[in-house]
Amino acid sequence: MTDQTKDRVYIFDTTLRDGEQSPGATMTHDEKLEIAELLEDMGVDIIEAGFPIASEGDFKAVAEIAERSKESVICGLARAQLPDIDRCWEAVKRAPRPRIHTFIGTSPLHRAIPDLTQDEMAERIFETVTHARNLCDNVQWSPMDATRTEFDYLCRVIEIAIKAGATTINIPDTVGYTAPRESANLIRRLIETVPGADEVIFSTHCHNDLGMATANSLAAVEAGARQIECTINGLGERAGNTALEEVVMALRTRGDIMPFDTEIDTRKIMQISRRVSTVSGFPVQFNKAIVGKNAFAHESGIHQDGMLKNAETFEIMRPEDVGLAGTSLPLGKHSGRAALRAKLKELGTEVGDNQLKDIFVRFKDLADRKKEVYDEDILALVTAAMTDGADHLEIVSLKVTCGTGGPAEATLEMEVGGEEMSATEHGDGPVDATFKAVRALYPNKARLQLYQVHAVTEGTDAQATVSVRLEEDGKIATGQSADTDTVYASAKAYVNALNRLHVRRSKTGTDQKEISYKDIG
Repeated sequence: MTDQTKDRVYIFDTTLRDGEQSPGATMTHDEKLEIAELLEDMGVDIIEAGFPIASEGDFKAVAEIAERSKESVICGLARAQLPDIDRCWEAVKRAPRPRIHTFIGTSPLHRAIPDLTQDEMAERIFETVTHARNLCDNVQWSPMDATRTEFDYLCRVIEIAIKAGATTINIPDTVGYTAPRESANLIRRLIETVPGADEVIFSTHCHNDLGMATANSLAAVEAGARQIECTINGLGERAGNTALEEVVMALRTRGDIMPFDTEIDTRKIMQISRRVSTVSGFPVQFNKAIVGKNAFAHESGIHQDGMLKNAETFEIMRPEDVGLAGTSLPLGKHSGRAALRAKLKELGTEVGDNQLKDIFVRFKDLADRKKEVYDEDILALVTAAMTDGADHLEIVSLKVTCGTGGPAEATLEMEVGGEEMSATEHGDGPVDATFKAVRALYPNKARLQLYQVHAVTEGTDAQATVSVRLEEDGKIATGQSADTDTVYASAKAYVNALNRLHVRRSKTGTDQKEISYKDIG
């Protein structure tokens, strides 16, 4: 703690659990390990690594994250059922600092799902929390949909959980229903009312359905909560969760009115934000607080003039504080490998020598085709380099013709399992024709859920970043690619997603989420 007069607030990151529950945000095993390492390096106190009983893939990821961890508490989620809790403990027990997080829905709507009376649910809470505490001395308990639970009953079950051995009581606003004043009042009243409340840490877990997740979390902290559950980029179901970067920077920037400290290294924020966006396939909106492309951009003449005279006129945070460079190092076709490495470091991205070699080749090729290479172009190259690899499907060449005279035609040469094949297909536009050519060479039942194109920078020579999300037999895979040729980027993104499905198909069920919402409780 840097300031002994400030209270410590613990950061509980659930990007790998609640964040990954966003439709289409499923991450591979290696991606989960990478994100967990970045979270720990950034100083996250508790990492909720997954839901071990949901699938064999989730269990293996949580177990390996636990084994690799050093400082962070590694937490697994478990329903209020003994097999769930046993499976969770089996996954996290090798962590130096393990935690079991068990929950049950306590509101009238959620009690109706397992058809339990208030007394029956109270008995189950005592039994399951006691069981968890007998396995692990660090137990978190959550009354799901707490903000819509009768206050008297909420007090009763929290008291039971504390007596059973819970060390952290988390109060979830599961559907983003509450508002800041109400959030603060609820935490304050619970701490004042529940016997034993002064012996545990109260936590807040807010969703963003009404756009108030960050405000609700900060209000809860002011009322006595000392743990915030959040995700990188606010990733999460429906409208998402409280964004880690928002609450951390709010506490840091407004310490004058919120005297609380976290131990997050905020200089790592941009790096992990970009990586989570890449592996999840969820682009960060341009005007997103803290990590959006425009968060530190100034176009208005008045703003620019003020910034040139004194940056504090229009910036309440320094870009450097979140991992952005304060100055720009322009790159072009004459730039060398050392300059590229320096630029990547400046952008908060560290790569190995082999990766740098690959990115440098792509950079030189791009610099020959573009007048200016922007920071966003460099980051897109990094994404492409990390996405590509020795895959089952590899594009060799693509030729597309289109116009107003008739249907578009795509001629595609592609390696399928090492064998080079070609096909020519027609379609309603160049992308449609290209995707048909891919399917002709690699027949599949994958359904296109999302096709999204973003211009990385300005101008007619801008790179396009394409995201493709596919669904096949309940499995979801996302592919991304970037190129100045939008059609080629589309083909690469489509093939990347198919490669991911191919891997998952060969490891049947590894990453499939087997537990639905209706199974909870």
